[in-house]
Amino acid sequence: MSILRQLTNERMSQLVVHNGTVYLAGQVANDLNAGIEQQTREVLGNIERLLDLAGTDKSRLLSVTIYLNDIGTQFAAMNGIWDTWLPKGFAPARATVEAKMAAPNVLIEMSVIAALP
Repeated sequence: MSILRQLTNERMSQLVVHNGTVYLAGQVANDLNAGIEQQTREVLGNIERLLDLAGTDKSRLLSVTIYLNDIGTQFAAMNGIWDTWLPKGFAPARATVEAKMAAPNVLIEMSVIAALP
């Protein structure tokens, strides 16, 4: 079976497709000076663009892992944005954990697995 890698550099691919499954690298916001709500919106926008590039969409999400740098203060705000973004009836398997991020101003990162149509 072939493996398609897109938006690749020497360390990683932003998007990998194999056997009808799409794997996205962890996505972070572009504006790292923004608060959790805006960073969440940006991450979800990045995910939508990558899913579109792969030929699928957020209704085909299988699994999402969400990393927050402070789950105690950010979980509710992140979920508020998530709940308006996710189509009703299409909730993926999901885990949300607190993690030390690569940089202190990265408030959220999401890793996604989705199915192709």
